Amino acid sequence: MQEQTTHDAEHDPRNDDLKFWLNGRIVGKADAVVSIYDSGFMLGDGIWEGLRLYDGHWAFLDDHLDRLFEAALAIDLDIGMDRAGVIAALEETRVANGMQTDAHARLMITRGTKVRPFQHPSLSRSGPTVAIIMEHSRPRMGRPIRLATVPHQRGLPMTQDPKLNSHSKLNCILACIAAEKAGADEALMLDVHGFVNTTNACNFFIVRKGAVWTSTGDYCMNGITRQKVIDLCRANDIPVFERNYSLVDTYGADEAFLTGTFGAQTPVSEIDGRQIGTGQLGPVTERIRALYKDLVAAEAAQ
Repeated sequence: MQEQTTHDAEHDPRNDDLKFWLNGRIVGKADAVVSIYDSGFMLGDGIWEGLRLYDGHWAFLDDHLDRLFEAALAIDLDIGMDRAGVIAALEETRVANGMQTDAHARLMITRGTKVRPFQHPSLSRSGPTVAIIMEHSRPRMGRPIRLATVPHQRGLPMTQDPKLNSHSKLNCILACIAAEKAGADEALMLDVHGFVNTTNACNFFIVRKGAVWTSTGDYCMNGITRQKVIDLCRANDIPVFERNYSLVDTYGADEAFLTGTFGAQTPVSEIDGRQIGTGQLGPVTERIRALYKDLVAAEAAQ
């Protein structure tokens, strides 16, 4: 079966000659480099946001900036600019690349360059490092995603809070590797109590008897697309529950789907070798996808 990921994009030759934003300058790929002493490269010490461009408008920009600045406060990182500065950097990069729609931005901020190769944050004395990668990016809709449950967990907040959009993603990467070794596309991760939680890259939902279920949100990234789906369900009389539920509940679901900034709502066909529903995009997921598309268009028109 063909390889599939939740971030597959159509080939776009315009991406061969992109411009990037790095520490206040627009640069080409050859100059878009950071020091080997950078705290993000060395230790994963940083935060990031992914944003999508629709009709000249960054979808749910205020929500993304709220999350970015909250994460910076949580890890005691001064990002060196205010909200207006971040928006200006995004706009400068967008214009430099001639982008209007179907583009994806990854905004990354690390604690900066260290004077010695050790972890103490006081050694990061030149920074922060701020970078924006922006690509022409239209999701490639292939077959639905196959998931495999893995032993890796999204854990307790006193270890590494899963609500942080941090650069430190090794736990999720190991989960993804385990899923691929099991013949799946992405990993389904449980929480510390054994309840279904999230995947290694996206938030996870199931549909049972017309009702939408997702995790409590205590042990996963509280994704912006996740919250928009919950809000849309509540506004459109679709029963929705943030609750603890097990793999038994999941295997018996009528539909399952993932949410994320890149793919919006991605259907799931199979979990641990068990077909979910028809194995195709289900009617509730399809309705939510249409409602979400309308929400994005309405915001872009403001």
